[in-house]
Amino acid sequence: MFFNIFRLIFDRSSTASLHVYRGFPVASDDHVALTIGNFDGVHRAHQAMLARVTEAASDLRLAPAVLTFDPHPREFFAREGAPARLSSIRAKLEQFAAAGVARVYVMRFNAALAALSAQEFIERILRLRLRVRWILVGDDFRFGHDRRGDLALLRGEARDFSVEAMPTVLVNGERVSSTAVRTALADGDLGRAAALLGRSFTMAGHVAHGQKLGTGLGFPTANIVLRHKPALSGVFAVRVRGLGALPRDGVASVGVRPTVKAGARPVLEVFLFDFHESIYGKRVEVEFLHKLRDEERYPDFDALKKQMHIDAEQARQYLASHP
Repeated sequence: MFFNIFRLIFDRSSTASLHVYRGFPVASDDHVALTIGNFDGVHRAHQAMLARVTEAASDLRLAPAVLTFDPHPREFFAREGAPARLSSIRAKLEQFAAAGVARVYVMRFNAALAALSAQEFIERILRLRLRVRWILVGDDFRFGHDRRGDLALLRGEARDFSVEAMPTVLVNGERVSSTAVRTALADGDLGRAAALLGRSFTMAGHVAHGQKLGTGLGFPTANIVLRHKPALSGVFAVRVRGLGALPRDGVASVGVRPTVKAGARPVLEVFLFDFHESIYGKRVEVEFLHKLRDEERYPDFDALKKQMHIDAEQARQYLASHP
């Protein structure tokens, strides 16, 4: 199956369309320079990989391409124990397009793919379907059934394509990885997460109707449904994009709202300062700039309302001092 993602995402910065394949055509029309990975968060190491694959593609006159997976392999094998997602497929596509990638192959990770041996993956996917001529992977890249394939095997099988390993990318002496970003977010260290990502951490989604509890407390919130476990929790000073030419300041809560309901699913709620428009159904992007506190359970709604006033004032002060 083949489809294009173009005006919807890329009017902001690009006139070229990004060709996105879910699955693969019978065979690629021409040869590609390819990089492979989950690219969760598209952090600075991923960005370096994208820059290198587009550079090599230009030198070799090939199409720069990305092969990624959905769901994350760890979600397939152990959904409940899988790591929190740092970015959606859409967010990844936006980053790929911004880096100059021409094609993205989104491969569904399922039982059939998990059963492929490393040699079958090379022959059926890389050689026959994608017709690769140049491949870039991380130095810890593993693939194939039971993760038996590695960089050495890939190079040993590369009779008609070349293989390059991406060196480790360090920020402040720390190896950049999706795991490191998740750890920083879980610790509430948004500065460290931003340094690893190369930008502030964001979450995006469509505003949905909620229980209107915030409205009753004097804090009408934009409720954003979370399809996956969030990488952070607590109360934050944020800026929200997608509601006009300029971002809107606000305070956001990510969590299970223990004062409201026990055992609830995580939700992202945003209270926008000095904003009174109806925005149901709109897609917004929430930029997390500063953590105010952890999520807490309060004895009653009056105590919660008092704390919400404190949170809002602290967020206003932080955002005013960080324009």
